[in-house]
Amino acid sequence: MKTYIKFIITSFLKSFLNIFLIMFALVLILNLLSELDFFKNLNVDNFFPFYLALLNSLSLIFEMFPFIFLISTQFFFINFFKNNELDIFKYSGLKNISIINIISLLTFFMGILIIVIFYNLSSNFKNIYLELKSKYTSDNKYLAVITNNGLWIKDKINDKTLIINANKIEPNYLVETFISEFNKDFEVIRNIQAEKINIENNEWLIEDAKLFVQNTSKQVYNLKFNSNFNYKRIQGLFSNLSSLSILELFELKKNYKLLGYSTVEVDIHIQKLTSYPFYFLLMTILSSIIMYNSKNFKNPSLKISIGLFCSVIIYYINNFFYVLGSTEKITLIIAIWVPLILLSLTNFLMLRNINEK
Repeated sequence: MKTYIKFIITSFLKSFLNIFLIMFALVLILNLLSELDFFKNLNVDNFFPFYLALLNSLSLIFEMFPFIFLISTQFFFINFFKNNELDIFKYSGLKNISIINIISLLTFFMGILIIVIFYNLSSNFKNIYLELKSKYTSDNKYLAVITNNGLWIKDKINDKTLIINANKIEPNYLVETFISEFNKDFEVIRNIQAEKINIENNEWLIEDAKLFVQNTSKQVYNLKFNSNFNYKRIQGLFSNLSSLSILELFELKKNYKLLGYSTVEVDIHIQKLTSYPFYFLLMTILSSIIMYNSKNFKNPSLKISIGLFCSVIIYYINNFFYVLGSTEKITLIIAIWVPLILLSLTNFLMLRNINEK
């Protein structure tokens, strides 16, 4: 590897590490304040809120990587401008586009490592965080999971425990459901079998239920009973996909299909992860273009402000397309990749005269 390539890579990695540590420290402090507020009236170990904040921070910082790459690239060029190193490279015959190519390829490679290693690590930490914190919430006695055997729900109502298994879930309905009701000593009170249950509200309605009580069965029409769950709440339980590793996401998608549950949210999350190395790459190129075009600006804060303004616009455009994709107004491919294609075209048009800067 040529000396100048090593120098550029080392300088970029230093800028990236500095910005990453600064952003991580800010996220950790904000998380810690949030956890301290949550546990202010609970008797826990003094270190416990900090531990939870640390576990949750990795997942939050992962979402900020596009901006970390953008700001890191800006500081990389600010240092080069300050030391006139870019002029030295230029006099040596190294074109501006060559420098952008080097840091762009480095960014893409780092993006792959971030998805393969950092994301899986952060998702495991997020999962531990949710499990630990759930013990201190009012929902800790409730549970809902999706497996290859369908949807399983554990619910508690009036000293009674309900174990609910449904083979499929449809909008506002559980399909092919079996419910076991236990008393506080975990003795079976009754079992309920139903083809379809209306779960639009917390008061569930079974139009045609088959009850099993002490080895006898009977048909009951319009059976009602209360639950802490409804369709909207069940949907929300599986929205925190950041706590799942890549392999777990594909497993969840398979289970969703078996259950008849919409896989849109999972598909969007997987597509986002797939697109992230390209997203990081495009943000690095955009930041480089901004820095070359603002080379003569004496105030570094102005350069950074321009970059942050552009990143905010890109964030909202991406979020707009994500919302359209999650509500199935547009296809997932369009929702994830069209914003990146638009950013690619913008970068391409602005790169044409970059060597003259």
